[in-house]
Amino acid sequence: MAVAFHNLNSESGLKKLDEYLLTRSYITGYQASKDDITVYSYLAKPPSAGYVNASRWYKHIDALLRISGVSGEGTGVTVEGSAPITEAVATPPVADSKASAAADDDDDDDVDLFGEETEEEKKAAEERAAAVKASGKKKESGKSSVLMDVKPWDDETDMKKLEEAVRSVHMEGLNFGAAKLVPVGYGIKKLQIMLTIVDDLVSVDDLIENYLTVEPISEYVQSCDIELCYSGSFDGNDGNQ
Repeated sequence: MAVAFHNLNSESGLKKLDEYLLTRSYITGYQASKDDITVYSYLAKPPSAGYVNASRWYKHIDALLRISGVSGEGTGVTVEGSAPITEAVATPPVADSKASAAADDDDDDDVDLFGEETEEEKKAAEERAAAVKASGKKKESGKSSVLMDVKPWDDETDMKKLEEAVRSVHMEGLNFGAAKLVPVGYGIKKLQIMLTIVDDLVSVDDLIENYLTVEPISEYVQSCDIELCYSGSFDGNDGNQ
């Protein structure tokens, strides 16, 4: 059944969107899709800072549309009570996206994964969307660096135990790194954790669907989303920390 929203430019409509995005990074699925574009197109202006989750989502989709475009199909969404703002949704030419990707290859080492969003991080949006789409596919060689959002069920979830549960996953080619708690609103915090994977050995989709969101870890984890993913060469040993 398709997700439905009503009067997105009204206070009640924005509140519903904000609550919906409390535990999600995208309207549907694990990557930006046409469903995100649909909802984005109905918003006459960016949600105010008071709508923490909707504002965060809007800025992210806006950056993707300006730099790389969105290719995911989505599962369907309906919006009633207002008309789309069609001129606000313009996807850049494919040539521009390729140029941006080429520039990103030179700047990967300078990306600050846990700092404030910079222009360099915005330029990396294309790699983020492409890497998430391809994360389930094996590659010839190399490693990928993934920044994952792990979301609890509610504000009473023990986040220390949640992190311990996440780090308890052992897979060949998977290495957990730094982590921190990030407020998402209503007293709830998400775990943002860095991991490095060997592309030939680890599928991000498999990690999420068959390890992080099943028992016993699902006692603490409500959902997982990919915040950033890019490929490159990394030093260090494989395995869990």
